[in-house]
Amino acid sequence: MMGFREQKGYVWIQIAALFCLCDWSAAQISYSISEEVNKGTVVGNLAKDLNLNVQELESRDLRIVSEYSKKYFDVNLRTGNLFVNERVDRDELCPNTIKCSLKMQAVLSNPMNVNRIEVNILDINDNSPAFIEQSYMLNISESLSPGERYLLPIAVDTDTGSNSVKSYKLSHNEHFSLDVQSSGDHSVSAELVLQKSLDREKQPIINLILTAVDGGKPPRSGTLQLMLHIIDANDNTPTFSKSLYKVRVSENADPGTTPILTG
Repeated sequence: MMGFREQKGYVWIQIAALFCLCDWSAAQISYSISEEVNKGTVVGNLAKDLNLNVQELESRDLRIVSEYSKKYFDVNLRTGNLFVNERVDRDELCPNTIKCSLKMQAVLSNPMNVNRIEVNILDINDNSPAFIEQSYMLNISESLSPGERYLLPIAVDTDTGSNSVKSYKLSHNEHFSLDVQSSGDHSVSAELVLQKSLDREKQPIINLILTAVDGGKPPRSGTLQLMLHIIDANDNTPTFSKSLYKVRVSENADPGTTPILTG
């Protein structure tokens, strides 16, 4: 005969096995909801999707079980509605991922039954693109020829998909243009391209604004100040204001006397 501890352990094994069997045997119920919706927002009707009468919910002690520290969703036993119980921030739960879903179980007693539930959290455009720094400085020689390129810092947007950074814009100027490129991982980068030769003597510093724009509707944006310091090159020959200078000096002038400029 088994002792008390052995019997207790055997019971827990049976319960765990039952949960596993129920979990694998039940079809998964899927819902979708946007992040940041108000508490109390209805996600779907569990009673209907589980083919249960509302009257059965209390008698069978329907509960929502998950492994998350917060109880993001709960069920109304009077209506069978699954509703939002805690604020859901997709960018906090699933940073830098295309798909975000919360998995839980709907547990029924008498008889025991476990149904898997997946709630897909849809991204909303609630974040603006942002650069790590507010300004960026570049040293550019005035001797460079048009066509020179400079890779610029990228903006970060915690939103995903169509709500992430989609393009960059450069403030109007006569010397530089912007080349925006998309890579295979859907990220976007920008290069500053020199279009017209620089002249430090005319303009030693050029200030531009780089703007990152996301694909939301309406779009959000963030800016970066570009400070371009034009580095001097030896591109000018020393010159005099006149080609000929005349001075008058008295023959008896003492050493150190300043001559008189006459024209």
